[in-house]
Amino acid sequence: MTSDWQVVDRAITSRRSIRRFLPTLPERQVVRDILTVAGRAPSGTNMQPWRVYALAGPDKAALSQALLAAHQAGQPHESEYDYYPAPFPEPYLSRRRKLGWDLYGALGIGKGERGRMHAQHGRNYTFFDAPVGLIFTIERALKIGSWLDYGMFLQNICIAARARGLDTCPQAAFAHYHRIIRAQLGIGDGEVVVCGMALGYADPDAPENRFPVERAGVDEFATFFWR
Repeated sequence: MTSDWQVVDRAITSRRSIRRFLPTLPERQVVRDILTVAGRAPSGTNMQPWRVYALAGPDKAALSQALLAAHQAGQPHESEYDYYPAPFPEPYLSRRRKLGWDLYGALGIGKGERGRMHAQHGRNYTFFDAPVGLIFTIERALKIGSWLDYGMFLQNICIAARARGLDTCPQAAFAHYHRIIRAQLGIGDGEVVVCGMALGYADPDAPENRFPVERAGVDEFATFFWR
């Protein structure tokens, strides 16, 4: 008999960022159930600062087309917040580079093939072909604590999806073109576009879904004061 903690651990440890999906569309009620479960995430004073726009079919295709056109035209990024540091300190720079080269290596993209790298990055805006795309926003007036709460909500979506045999890819790239997203979805200036997320069934044969992703051991990030 499988214990509850084993089921939860399996959902967590089997989660990975999927970059190619099958076209099979999950039922709308399944997506609603995932979001309902995710909404149990803790938040300071129960503020529940998340807002989600769920897209499929023609609406998702229209958004992807507009975003991909901007990407292909070389339209400058214009995110409303800084996701990454500049410059990257260690060990984060090395981890970032390794992930990038492992991904490109799995896809057969060599160093200096900037056109192919650009095209691969552009696949973010098709939600990596996932049949469901999620866009997340937060009220502009809210502060960093609510952003921390938001991370727990996003993780809940990833884990609830895995428990149902679905996969995800959280995507900061969507924040770069928040103006296009606003225009397409009717989002007002009072909301900040946080990120997007691809949701669907992973393509098990895609090489970009199969390369190993390393994680630091607990002794690298945890200090125990334990007597």
